[in-house]
Amino acid sequence: MNQQRPTDARELSGILFGAAYYAEYHRDERTEIDLDLMKDAGFTVIRVGESVWSTWEPRDGEYELDWLEPVLDGAHARGISVILGTPTYAVPPWLQQAYPEIAAEVSTGRPMAWGGRQEVDYSHPAFRFHAERVIRAVISRYVDHPAVIGYQVDNEPGMLLPHNGGTFRRFVRRLAATYGDVDTLNREWGLTYWSHRIADWSELWTPDGNTLPQYDLAWRRYQADLTTEFITWQADIVREYAAPGQFVTTCIAYPRPAVDDEKLVRGLDVTAGNPYYAMQDHLDATREPDPVTPWTTSGVAGLLRQADRLFSSQQSRFLVTETDAQSIGGPEFNMPPYPGQLRQAALALISRGAAMIEYWHWHTLPYGTETYWGGVLPHSLEPGRIYREVAGLGATLGSIGTRLDGFEPDADVAILWSNDSRYALEFSPPFPDADGRPDRAAYHRIFDAFHRGVVDAGAQARILHPAQALEIGATALAERFPVLVAPGFYVATDEELDLLAAYAEAGGHLLIGIRTGYADEEARARVAPAPDRLTAAAGVHYEEFSNLQHDVVLNSTELPGVVGTARLWADGLIADEDARVVAEYDHPWFRSFPAIVTKPHGQGRVTTVGTVPSADLAASLFRWAVPAAIADRLTTDRALPVTVGSGTLPDGRRAWFVFNWSWAAASIALAGDVENAVDGTGHSAGDELTIEPWGSLILIDR
Repeated sequence: MNQQRPTDARELSGILFGAAYYAEYHRDERTEIDLDLMKDAGFTVIRVGESVWSTWEPRDGEYELDWLEPVLDGAHARGISVILGTPTYAVPPWLQQAYPEIAAEVSTGRPMAWGGRQEVDYSHPAFRFHAERVIRAVISRYVDHPAVIGYQVDNEPGMLLPHNGGTFRRFVRRLAATYGDVDTLNREWGLTYWSHRIADWSELWTPDGNTLPQYDLAWRRYQADLTTEFITWQADIVREYAAPGQFVTTCIAYPRPAVDDEKLVRGLDVTAGNPYYAMQDHLDATREPDPVTPWTTSGVAGLLRQADRLFSSQQSRFLVTETDAQSIGGPEFNMPPYPGQLRQAALALISRGAAMIEYWHWHTLPYGTETYWGGVLPHSLEPGRIYREVAGLGATLGSIGTRLDGFEPDADVAILWSNDSRYALEFSPPFPDADGRPDRAAYHRIFDAFHRGVVDAGAQARILHPAQALEIGATALAERFPVLVAPGFYVATDEELDLLAAYAEAGGHLLIGIRTGYADEEARARVAPAPDRLTAAAGVHYEEFSNLQHDVVLNSTELPGVVGTARLWADGLIADEDARVVAEYDHPWFRSFPAIVTKPHGQGRVTTVGTVPSADLAASLFRWAVPAAIADRLTTDRALPVTVGSGTLPDGRRAWFVFNWSWAAASIALAGDVENAVDGTGHSAGDELTIEPWGSLILIDR
């Protein structure tokens, strides 16, 4: 066995390009045909093997491991690398029947029915025993194959919150270890309320009927840690075999309920994830489309936010293990990309740090749940428009070669993402959805309003987790990120809130969104003026807040352009005498409170935004906060639907990505000398470049 050295995406050379490939899903043998088509399309990588445990081990303890070898041999012969998956997310029927108790209970005593995938409680010892056997069998069989560059353990973990008896007992033991005794738990969770005090750990109720926010937050944290434990356990097994230079990862579906991505990736070599997005008019940057599913995004900013989340997990370049080739989302959802959109989306992900683009998947399946999840090849298996566009992108990436090695995306603004706040606001949403029910997507709506504002203002964002921000420290944060946004930072420690104030004191511009500083690390409302520990620095506090039943127009003489509206929420801000009102509500009652307040603090500034900003308001806010974006160094002559992404290269130059997200041709006037990264054509300052409809350009400083 070999001990693997650490590997991350910064060490990968060139942009890896390919798709998930399942030769075993074909009804007829065509591996050589497929691999030839992949080579012609410029593929350099495929992912294999992660979905077919019952093919690897058709009966208990009986392994069939050789079937994949022709795929790996053929890929290697064509210069295509392979990421090999472990098949633990799809449990074989023989294991289900032999150990029915491994089924994950979606509520206490109610196991998830078999027939899909990920139906298992992956902390169960019987499952772990059999999972370890098949992992070792598969990895040891192919670890020395020259095509294999890395391993993906499991697939999109964290789909369920298992309620199994053993899982719950471990939860109780964890609480006992954390709090020490029941009196401490009673006090910290406020269990006097509604007569919930317990005298013994055995009296703690199961989560099924829980109504307490403190319990739910502890349960969600525990479930995320179970996912982290499971993936780290797998990664450690694989590392016993992995050769030097082979990486270990998993593919993250970020909306999963039992995932804390920042903790999950600590045991992995590189972050990988599956950004799915709606196409066609959902990528028109002049529109504001609604999401079509809970696990896909709509809009250009939504796509970029997914990429920024991927980068944030390790603050490093990442792998895209799955993304749209055609329509993704079931037989009722059919929106294949407009011509040019596949190239745009891939380059947008690369502009935010992707070191690999892999489509899900190579060929559209003739059967199964995902029959209408479109691949690079259609059902006919005949190369068509999608294949031609993918091949064109492959040629582009081939021409770029290694020119983007060491690329690091730029950031004008840092935005804090809090998984704990996401969990808490899913349980206690601050506003309703369109149907009047509690909006479990409230945290995303708050966060995305600010993130979209950065994009629409022509700037770029870097997402940070609170632990990462603490590690960087206030002074370095202010030096690296002139603007820091804390939207919906509801669950926060004193130390984290003090960091925000210290950041502004050190010279940064802190923007505070709604719900920030309102609760502590147990999701208890802080018994203090809000936002707690920030009121002095912000020059503002509030005692009351309100939902907004309709958008409210704001007035401002300071914000540039169209000011826009307040949405969903209004904090009743009360400004100190030394604070300045930036925007006010045009409303008979809410005009009593300012909507946006700013105040100098130390060498910096704190701006408090007491509402969820509309797209226009958010864009205006960030044009005000970021008057000179990095993208201005390429061109100041731009506006939506044109966006510009950028990043630095090891030699100090910048790579630029220019996009036109619309049906009409657009142009930009260059502010500096650049060359086309694909064909080497030079352009001088003052030149005007045309971007075709749904077009994109890749430029590098000369």
